[in-house]
Amino acid sequence: MSPKGLDYELLNENVKKVQYAVRGELYLRAAELQKEGKKIIFTNVGNPHALGQKPLTFPRQVVALCQAPFLLDDPNVGLFFPADAIARAKHYLSLQLGGLGAYSDSRGNPGVRKEVAEFIERRDGYPSDPELIFLTDGASKGVMQILNIIIRGEGDGILVPLPQYPLYSAGISLFGGSLISYYLEETANWGLDINSARQSVAQARSRGITVRAMVIINPGNPTGQCLSVENLKEIIRFCYQEKLALLADEVYQQNIYQDERSFVSAKKVLMDMGPPFSKDIQLVSFHSVSKGYYGECGQRGGYFEMTNIPPQTVDEIYKVASISLSPNVPAQIFMGLMVNPPKPGDISHDQFVRESKAVIESLRRRAHIMTDGFNSCRNVVCNFTEGAMYSFPQIRLPPKALEAAKRAGKVPDVFYCLKLLEATGISTVPGSGFGQKEGVFHLRTTILPAEEEMPAIMASFQKFNDEFMEQYEDYKGYSRM
Repeated sequence: MSPKGLDYELLNENVKKVQYAVRGELYLRAAELQKEGKKIIFTNVGNPHALGQKPLTFPRQVVALCQAPFLLDDPNVGLFFPADAIARAKHYLSLQLGGLGAYSDSRGNPGVRKEVAEFIERRDGYPSDPELIFLTDGASKGVMQILNIIIRGEGDGILVPLPQYPLYSAGISLFGGSLISYYLEETANWGLDINSARQSVAQARSRGITVRAMVIINPGNPTGQCLSVENLKEIIRFCYQEKLALLADEVYQQNIYQDERSFVSAKKVLMDMGPPFSKDIQLVSFHSVSKGYYGECGQRGGYFEMTNIPPQTVDEIYKVASISLSPNVPAQIFMGLMVNPPKPGDISHDQFVRESKAVIESLRRRAHIMTDGFNSCRNVVCNFTEGAMYSFPQIRLPPKALEAAKRAGKVPDVFYCLKLLEATGISTVPGSGFGQKEGVFHLRTTILPAEEEMPAIMASFQKFNDEFMEQYEDYKGYSRM
């Protein structure tokens, strides 16, 4: 029988190449075990509300009113909703002809884009143009749009940090490009060595690949580091020398758990550097409502801002965005609320500050609990999570464990993570899904489980790890690094 249009052998070969470890083998096995009745702790994905983080009250009140505008006509609405939430709901409904059930402009609602531009100006101290801001269905959709625009074929390379968030490797594969990796240095708290990036570009060019853009993830996913201003300056100088566009994934900018190094945006550093960099470097910056103290992953709200992008290119990006007609309109309201929260003196301000501070302070404590817990385990070492939502401990697997993994037909860290899942119900992601140096093994876990549950989770991990190492070590005290 001749094959039909959607038979596997006729599918786009780029689709078959895509790997996405966050929802890969470990996740599928965890879902099977959950169906069988086993309690699973899904720490494989940064999904705060699924692990118990409560929604912030004010944005949910505003969006509830926008979704059900008839409530605004009820004379008793003020008994259930504060006056500032009512006012903001009316404001957003006045901006969106037909309400939340109608399409917006393909770039997003102009009024919300103006709020985003004002947020960027307050954050960085430099003007932002709403016409160069596109609202998207989460930052991931924005990243995919830009990769699609840039990549012409396998001769185009995108420079991506390893370890990296698999969105980038998956997107580059899907669009038929070439991933060019540069390594972050674990012994320097996952710092960037610009020489690694320089060598990677030179090697790619020697193979005939045109390197088009460089990706940075700040704070890092899965590594949790915050890039210093000096690091960002190095990156900008490098992109200027090599004529690369800079793609700055900054979705974790609210998730900072130390006081030594605050988040500084790539745009601010670029503008501070002045000409020729500030006039020449092509920068696209991404942000999202899915992370930070909002954690509204399911709402799918994001944006990207373009700096020094040619007008004709912006027009092409607009054209491609128009194919999808409109980004998710309720998520656009969430984005407006994230970048323009209640102000001092507003009725909801104190509650909003109290709730948002509580989220970040708890995450900071959880980052310490998890880092300390991993570092107390045999053959495990972990850098502190400076930002983002993840720990990325290195697991030093004994030779006997490597042999057992080989016999089982598994990558060694996949073998370890599957054993961990079966024994404890903790669903993680093996480091091989993010990219890592040869012979070095990690796992990624979120720091999102409820704070009161964290000690028990770490005790469960330590018990499993001790038993695993006891089983596979030839002797005790195997070197940790």
